[in-house]
Amino acid sequence: MAVTDTQNPLLGETTCSSLLQKLQQIWDEVGESDEERDRMLLQIEKECLDVYKRKVEQAAKSRAQLLQALSDSKVELSSLSSALGEKSFVGIPEEASGTIKEQLAAIAPALEQLWEQKEERVKEFSDVQSQIQKICGEIAGSLNLSDHPPVVDETDLSLKKFDEYQAHLQELQKEKSDRLHKVLEFVSTVHDLCAVLGMDFFSTVTEVHPSLNDSTGVQSKSISNDTLSRLAKTVLALKEDKKQRLHKLQELATQLIDLWNLMDTPAEERRLFDHVTCNISSSVDEVTVPGALALDLIEQAEVEVERLDQLKASRMKEIAFKKQAELEEIFARAHIEIDPVAAREKIMTLIDSGDIEPTELLADMDNQIANAKEESLSRKDILDKVEKWMSACEEESWLEDYNRDENRYNASRGAHLNLKRAEKARILVNKIPALVDTLVAKTRTWEEERGLSFTYDGVPLLAMLDEYAMLRQEREEEKRRMKESKKFQELQSTEQETIFGSKPSPARPAGTKKVVGPRANGGGSNGTPSRRLSLNQNGSRSASAVKDGRRDSARLAAPVNYVAISKEDTASHVSGTDPVPASP
Repeated sequence: MAVTDTQNPLLGETTCSSLLQKLQQIWDEVGESDEERDRMLLQIEKECLDVYKRKVEQAAKSRAQLLQALSDSKVELSSLSSALGEKSFVGIPEEASGTIKEQLAAIAPALEQLWEQKEERVKEFSDVQSQIQKICGEIAGSLNLSDHPPVVDETDLSLKKFDEYQAHLQELQKEKSDRLHKVLEFVSTVHDLCAVLGMDFFSTVTEVHPSLNDSTGVQSKSISNDTLSRLAKTVLALKEDKKQRLHKLQELATQLIDLWNLMDTPAEERRLFDHVTCNISSSVDEVTVPGALALDLIEQAEVEVERLDQLKASRMKEIAFKKQAELEEIFARAHIEIDPVAAREKIMTLIDSGDIEPTELLADMDNQIANAKEESLSRKDILDKVEKWMSACEEESWLEDYNRDENRYNASRGAHLNLKRAEKARILVNKIPALVDTLVAKTRTWEEERGLSFTYDGVPLLAMLDEYAMLRQEREEEKRRMKESKKFQELQSTEQETIFGSKPSPARPAGTKKVVGPRANGGGSNGTPSRRLSLNQNGSRSASAVKDGRRDSARLAAPVNYVAISKEDTASHVSGTDPVPASP
């Protein structure tokens, strides 16, 4: 049986005992000695020990490796948890239990999950940092920074750190949005300014930065500090250019209008330059029409001004006489006497001699016109009062004619209007002395300030006022003598009636006596009423002559013959000589 097992070892279990028996049989068959057999057995035992030792060493080494792996796993687990900011993780066992392999098997899922979470977190950090790096590069103007991926600090991948990066990214995104909005505003301003100035917008913004033209998207436009600074400088330069061009165009427009007015240019020809003159009073911000300040338009206006200047030189006499006419009109309105013939002859002599430039002559005449306007303005207050004085004198003349009219109270057409006018005229006439005193005071003040005599159409105004006051006084004396004469005549008439009795004249009706009687009584041998009428008529003509600016002998006596009748004297004159007729 043993021999069979030995011969067929695969049929049964091969053990050390069976192998030893097999060895004994071989030794027996060979006839090995006992010493040889013992030596070989000792050798076999030694070799078995060596095998056991190697196995034990291998097992110990494997255990040490497993313990190191377990320790490394725990350290890695701790570092991952710390990096991710996970203070506790659900898959990590709280206490070490079981064999080493069991502990490793318990840690492995948590470790794998943390590794996956770390990879995701690193990717998120990398994305955020890439965006931050890109925006910082756009702001700094160094777009090549985005070519190098950011380095993620894997020791701190906590959500707190990630939120900090997110907050920083949001701040940068807001700054980028603000900068982009500012860039677009600058670009829009440059576009509008270039349109007004007639400049090429694309070439202008491309010089600032190539990304600013319309061929690139909005998000691709440069938002760097340098771009913003250059855009701001470009806008300032364009605004200054716009301001200078507008000033230049307004000067040209003013010159055009002056030249047109000088040469009476027709409206059709003026309308050709409406695009130039329409901005003559506009501010810089109000000019927004494209091409309104283009260089070719300014050059066109300059050429036209030059052409009109040359035309003005050829029409110098006509323009100079036109300015002379304006000057004469100002002097006429101010009642200042000049010699227009001599002035025109002087202008002709200057132009024909060529001793003075046309522009200098016109500038000198403009200065004369300005001085004349200034002098006219200084005389305005006095001239206004002179007009009031002459108007009052006219009313005084009319009032005297009205008072001599014996039919003024008849119920005729327009009689009530004359009554109202007479009342107003009496009020106005009573103001003449005060008006004359005011005129004298103002005239003397004016003359003292300027050291000149105030003339009215060549006649000294104070002389006119003095003569008026003197003749007014004479008129008052004449009126007093007329009243005394009338009283004496009335006294004689009363005495005659007492002696001879009153007898109505059959030749004159009662109504006719009321009108004719006083005029007949006033036409005695002294001839005073006739002189009074003559004075009034001359006075009216003289006042008109002074107001029209004609110099003649009547100008000196212009207002003198307007003698004021006081309200009391008028009332006594009416009650004494012109009885009011009874109503029918």
